[in-house]
Amino acid sequence: MTTTRGLEGVVATTSAISSIRDDVLTYRGYRIQDLAETATFEEVVYLLWYGELPSVRQLKSFRQALAEHAEVPDEIFEMIKKFPLDIVHPMAVLRTAVSNLGIYDPNAEQMSREANIEKAIRIQAQISTLVAGFARIRKGLSPVSPNRALGYAADFLYMLKGSLPPDAEARMFDKALILHADHELNASTFTARVCVATLSDMYSGITSAIGALKGPLHGGANEQVMNMLTRIGSIEWVEDYVANALEKKKKIMGFGHRVYKNGDPRARILKEMAKKISDHRGDRHYYDMSEKMEKIIREKKGLLPNTDFYSATLYHLLGIDHDLFTPVFAISRTSGWAAHIMEQYNGNRLIRPRAEYNGPKLRRIVPIEQR
Repeated sequence: MTTTRGLEGVVATTSAISSIRDDVLTYRGYRIQDLAETATFEEVVYLLWYGELPSVRQLKSFRQALAEHAEVPDEIFEMIKKFPLDIVHPMAVLRTAVSNLGIYDPNAEQMSREANIEKAIRIQAQISTLVAGFARIRKGLSPVSPNRALGYAADFLYMLKGSLPPDAEARMFDKALILHADHELNASTFTARVCVATLSDMYSGITSAIGALKGPLHGGANEQVMNMLTRIGSIEWVEDYVANALEKKKKIMGFGHRVYKNGDPRARILKEMAKKISDHRGDRHYYDMSEKMEKIIREKKGLLPNTDFYSATLYHLLGIDHDLFTPVFAISRTSGWAAHIMEQYNGNRLIRPRAEYNGPKLRRIVPIEQR
């Protein structure tokens, strides 16, 4: 057997959902740049699940289905209120809450294509309500009910803040959701597929994926980027911070990617949006810090930003709490997870790799009184 640490370069399955080739990311054959520019998040979710972009009639029906399932059972929010909200991480809350959503779905164990589509709609609709509701509950506020007249992105910002977001900001958030919707066989997606390859249910698969996304080497990186920028504090300290980190061989969050060699295409779009909202708000503090850090690291290490780097500044200026950045990532990536789960079911084979053993050789048990 050949051992490959981290499964780097190992092709574990075939998939028709997304592709990364020559630093070009596509969903179902469409370039991510084109989708972000011309489509809405709901259109992209439909594309991921059904394989084609929707017609006007199909999109209207799909949006209606999402709106009809957006309410979260009261019992879930009552459960959240009992958590130690002053210390618990939002991703731990989300992991637990999504798992509990399955308890209230009468079709949770049904495995037909129709049942799984319905479950995917329920989870996608409710996860944004969960994140926004939790954010308000921990501040002593009541959750805001979904507004069915709004699009998915605008509705999340509305439920989070309790007021209608400006159209420009809702569109920026919509584009960010599109950019994070899927990314081939990343760690959380692979986790979801391993889980449901046992023929476990979709709620288990999504919960497993959330657990994987929580880590700072995956979805948690965007939160760590913001924490880093906050610790640095000022553009005058960026150069010293980078020099010190490089000298001590510390990882600088938000740079480099195992798959992309010439830059993450999502990062370029997010940088443009971060600059646009920074200029609009008249607050370039974190954007200018980020741009300077990008320049220094490019020159010293040849590394380019990944999707986590500029999304931190964008989400900050959209008024999203820093520790909610990863749950927001989960809101978007649920669409990709669900697509991969359904694809796994469609041509399922149990995922069971081997490990090369490097422990002690075969030995005999010594009786306890002789040890």
